[in-house]
Amino acid sequence: MKIAVYGKGGIGKSTTSCNISIALARRGEKVLQIGCDPKHDSTFTLTGFLIPTIIDTLQSKDYHYEDIWSEDVIHKGYGGVDCVEAGGPPAGAGCGGYVVGETVKLLKELNAFYEYDIILFDVLGDVVCGGFAAPLNYADYCIIITDNGFDALFAANRITSSIREKARTHPLRLAGLVGNRTSKRDLINKYVEACPMPVIEVLPLIEDIRVSRVKGKTLFEMVGSEPSLNYVCEYYLDIADQILSQPEGIVPKEIPDRELFSLLSDLYLNQGRHQHNKENLLGFTTI
Repeated sequence: MKIAVYGKGGIGKSTTSCNISIALARRGEKVLQIGCDPKHDSTFTLTGFLIPTIIDTLQSKDYHYEDIWSEDVIHKGYGGVDCVEAGGPPAGAGCGGYVVGETVKLLKELNAFYEYDIILFDVLGDVVCGGFAAPLNYADYCIIITDNGFDALFAANRITSSIREKARTHPLRLAGLVGNRTSKRDLINKYVEACPMPVIEVLPLIEDIRVSRVKGKTLFEMVGSEPSLNYVCEYYLDIADQILSQPEGIVPKEIPDRELFSLLSDLYLNQGRHQHNKENLLGFTTI
C-alpha cells in the first residue's frame, strides 16, 4: 500500500507522518517513509539526523545507478521504519516532480520499491503545480493533514482537486482528513459538510506534539521516558488501524475557491458576532 500525505506548509505533516509510520510498524508492517521536500527533514525525528538525499547520492555517483547500493540511500529509523529523503533541485531551478520520479526509479533499480508493506510519501506544502502532485501518481491513498483554520482548509481543497484529477488515470482515493493539534473542529465540520469526505482523526491541541519535533523524537520514542504521553500514541495507532482496514476511500470534488471563501468566512463572521453579543450581554448583566 502506498500513501501520500499532503497538507498546508507547516501544518505538521512530517511529525504526523513519522508517528503514523511507527504506528504502522507497531502493527507488524514493513514501512518505508519517503520525504519529498528539498528541506530533506521529513525523517529527522525517525533517524535523529538529516540523512543523505537521493539527489545528492545520484550526483556524487555521476548518476550511475549501478554504483549505488541500498544502504547508500535507505536508512534505518526508530521503530524499524526505513527512511529515504528524495531531496530537491536548487531553489528556483528544476522540478520537484522530477526528483520524486528519480527516487522511485532508483528504488526500483535496487529492488526495494516493492519490498515494503507500506510506503508513505511525505510531500511538501500545498499543491500548486504538477511537480508537487507527482507522488499521487504512485499512491493508492492520499491523506490530507489540516487544522481548523481557513488557510489549511483552502490548501486541503486544492489538494482535493489534484486527487480528483489524478484519479482519472489510476485508482487513487482520498482516505480522509486528519486534523492536527486543533482545539475546535467547527470549520473542519463545515468544510466536510460542503465537500463530503471522511475525517480519519482529529488530534487535540497537545503541546507535546509540537515539542516532539523540536526534540527530534517521535511521540512513541518520547513515551519511553514520559509514560503519560501514551494516550497521544493511541491517536496514531487508531489512524494506522483505519489505514490497514483498506478503506474504500473516495474521489472527492473540490469546492470552487470563491464558494469556499464565502463558506468559511461567513462562519468566522458569525462567530465574531456571537462573541460580540456575548460580551455585550455579560457587560450589561455586570452593570
